[in-house]
Amino acid sequence: MSPIEQITILYEDENLVIINKPAGIMVHPDGKTKEKSVSDWVLSRYSQARGVGEPTVLSTGAVLERHGVVHRIDKETSGVLVLTKNQKTFSFIKKQFQDRSVEKVYHAIVWGEIKDDRGEIDLPIGRSKSDFRKWSVKNTRGEMRNSKTKFKVLGRKDGFSLVEVYPETGRTHQIRVHFKAIEHPLVGDSLYAPKKAKEFGFARLALHARTIKINTLDGKILEITAPYPPDFEKAVDRFYNLLS
Repeated sequence: MSPIEQITILYEDENLVIINKPAGIMVHPDGKTKEKSVSDWVLSRYSQARGVGEPTVLSTGAVLERHGVVHRIDKETSGVLVLTKNQKTFSFIKKQFQDRSVEKVYHAIVWGEIKDDRGEIDLPIGRSKSDFRKWSVKNTRGEMRNSKTKFKVLGRKDGFSLVEVYPETGRTHQIRVHFKAIEHPLVGDSLYAPKKAKEFGFARLALHARTIKINTLDGKILEITAPYPPDFEKAVDRFYNLLS
């Protein structure tokens, strides 16, 4: 099956749908390829979501609609993603992200055995001077944006750590950049650790958006957890087998 066919619904009501996004699919179009995105999936299922959200305007002037998309995770990241069916819900959820009241939890496997059981990475992030695709905590150009990531080590063995990550801000590539900055880059990160070998059977980034907690328009608190995809589940099982 293609990645878009592997999308599963974790929660749905009349205003929103929360999915488990597989790795290998973009959240919305980037104007560079004709790959199908999560936004296309939304439109194919929910015609009322057409035009919901904030479009992207390219430097060419072209406008890319991001039907239903209220936040994003990287193409090679799997896990929980919130999508909205109408503009009122989009604005309500978007404000929670802007106010940093959304609680997000990620799981990642990183290179190196992190010494401390818990930690906080509080380093501003900016565009890399050397590579327009990358972000960095040093040698940057333009504005530096405050960025904070907390984490807890779930286990460590044979030169790797399994970590639970709590990003308090939502900068592009934040988790990847912050862990590289403390010399523990993510396994499978071909952009920020290109010289590192693939490990734990990953053909992609070892990052999974595990849980999200939001408020709904009707006053409910939703806490949704995305099951691991097969590659991540196998990696975590192998990790804990190493610990035993």
